[in-house]
Amino acid sequence: MTTTRRSLLAGAALAATLAMTPAFGQSPTEIELFFPVPVDGQLARDMATLIKEFNEGHPAIKVTPVYTGSYDETLIKTRAAMKAGKPPAVSIMSANFLRDLQIEGEIQPLDTLIKADGKSNDQFMGQFFPALSGNAVLDRSVYGVPFHNSTPILYINAEHFKEVGLDPENPPKNWTELAAAAAKLTKREGDRVTRWGIAIPSQYDTGGWLLQALTYSNGGRWFNVDYAGEVYYDEPSTLGALTFWSDLVKNKVLQPGVQQNGAVSTAFLSGQASMMLHSTGSLTFVRSNAKFPLKVAFVPKNLQNQVPIGGASLVVPTGVEGERRKAAWTLINWMTSPEKSGWWSRATGYFAPNMQAYELPEMKAFLDKNPDAKVAVDQLAYARPWFATYKTVPVRKAVEDELANVLSGKKSPKEALVAAQKAADEIMKPYVEQTALKLPGSN
Repeated sequence: MTTTRRSLLAGAALAATLAMTPAFGQSPTEIELFFPVPVDGQLARDMATLIKEFNEGHPAIKVTPVYTGSYDETLIKTRAAMKAGKPPAVSIMSANFLRDLQIEGEIQPLDTLIKADGKSNDQFMGQFFPALSGNAVLDRSVYGVPFHNSTPILYINAEHFKEVGLDPENPPKNWTELAAAAAKLTKREGDRVTRWGIAIPSQYDTGGWLLQALTYSNGGRWFNVDYAGEVYYDEPSTLGALTFWSDLVKNKVLQPGVQQNGAVSTAFLSGQASMMLHSTGSLTFVRSNAKFPLKVAFVPKNLQNQVPIGGASLVVPTGVEGERRKAAWTLINWMTSPEKSGWWSRATGYFAPNMQAYELPEMKAFLDKNPDAKVAVDQLAYARPWFATYKTVPVRKAVEDELANVLSGKKSPKEALVAAQKAADEIMKPYVEQTALKLPGSN
């Protein structure tokens, strides 16, 4: 080989290397990813593993994952960082916050990034389960990319079922069967309950989500999906759902008072509760720690099978521009690819939003071994958007405060929902008045 030929080949190799790495003397683009850990498990360690792999494969970008607490705390911290002029490049945001963030101008549409990749919005969203679009596409623009998503499901201790003559292969399918099973499973020593038939978390965020699920399964509406200033807390279907929940407490098959997510999982895993309604996001944690045969099932219905979507989307806050915006988009596409979407689902219990994840050999093998992971996916056929309004958090807390009053025996379901509706209407009043001025025919 001639000296000239060797020089050309060496130059070509050097050019290829430089194309894959930051330019000489140039630091990688540094970005932060804010992420919550809203349910059980080792999600923080799983996220560290995921981001380490990304950084190793993308030397021109350095991502620092920042754990920001619950969904609500992540919202607060993201807004605080934006106010300080230092927004994270990407935030894993509760999917039902997107409408409020859009109204406030705090997140940016991703349409131009999608277009730059040669795709339409419909083509981009077509890779995800259709049920997720309602909490990602707003006014025909994409504001969030589904990352980890969930539905509520019913967890069952199969040993307890067999012990009292119930068939764990035939779980409760409706409210009547659920209440009857809970009564049969509850154990008492005198007036003291030693095992609850069912446990249901009712803390902020989860409580409202599960009440929405029961309302949907009762044939009801929870909020106006087409208008951010209307909720339906005081309708008969919501009253029926809250009354059913309250009756479980009155009949002493469900522990009274507000129950935290972790306490409910602990009670179920320790055998102090035989069933629980909880997020599929807890499935891997529960499966890994259960010392008994575990079964999961759809949320029992009253009038119809229907549940709200839960979980989170990846968003880019307003103010993230230039190289940081490009790096954010690279990270988002990588995290939501079929391979990484499937890995995260297997690690956590959330279902994979990217439908192609379920076509991969490793995902098929996982589902063959863990058929319980397919329940939430099957339930997607009956899923609807998660609650999303103007001032989502305080509007949601208006009903959750009253849920706590009912479960603590301080108010009747009817009194509580009238109060919740009044409080929510007051919170949304500025938005209603503002949008009324823009309606056709208004002066």
